[in-house]
Amino acid sequence: MPLIVKICGLSTRETLDAALQVGADMVGFVFFPPSPRHLSLETARELGKQAKGRASKVALTVDADDATLANIVEALQPDILQLHGRETVARLRDIKQTFGLQVMKAIAVETAADLAALPGYAAVADRILFDARAPKEATRPGGLGAVFDWRVLEKLDLTLPFMVSVGLHAGNVAEAVRITRAGGVDVSSGVERAPGIKDPEMIRAFIQAARATALTSPLPVHGERSTAQRAGG
Repeated sequence: MPLIVKICGLSTRETLDAALQVGADMVGFVFFPPSPRHLSLETARELGKQAKGRASKVALTVDADDATLANIVEALQPDILQLHGRETVARLRDIKQTFGLQVMKAIAVETAADLAALPGYAAVADRILFDARAPKEATRPGGLGAVFDWRVLEKLDLTLPFMVSVGLHAGNVAEAVRITRAGGVDVSSGVERAPGIKDPEMIRAFIQAARATALTSPLPVHGERSTAQRAGG
């Protein structure tokens, strides 16, 4: 099935519209104050209305408590909660039960040893996102443009849908999909002209490159995309 493309860290009407016009399947919004992409609830409410019915809305949080999640859900009305912190399997289960939304768990990867926790998360999450492990001195877990060796995922045996987000940009997305066979790709810093500042032309170029990958390569074995998912919101 077609590759799923997610543009994350959107923060303005202009850049969100660029992603929607070119056909992003998912649009991500960050709720984590240390990030340059952090959104206020007021902005999230407006952007959520703009995206409604045009793409699946994803709310990215990092070790957020229930009160914080409730405020985000009320404002954005997301389709998916992306958990990008150190949330345990039990915490994932609690969040799913409390909010009744799909959950995507981000797993930081540097070596194959980092996949040890995957079975537990895969038993609860609706989708897995593989991201590069942040440096120890980093103030946030993702959106840093870091890259890991994609070959770590080359022989991954995972039936659950998964995405990769590893320093992707228009020039390397084809190689990432070829090696990992991921069903989806997620980009943030790779479509920015400065930290937190998305570039509409870079967004368009990335989505077009990702779509070309899907046309010229064998379909990813771990991909899926339903009508409801595309309509989203």
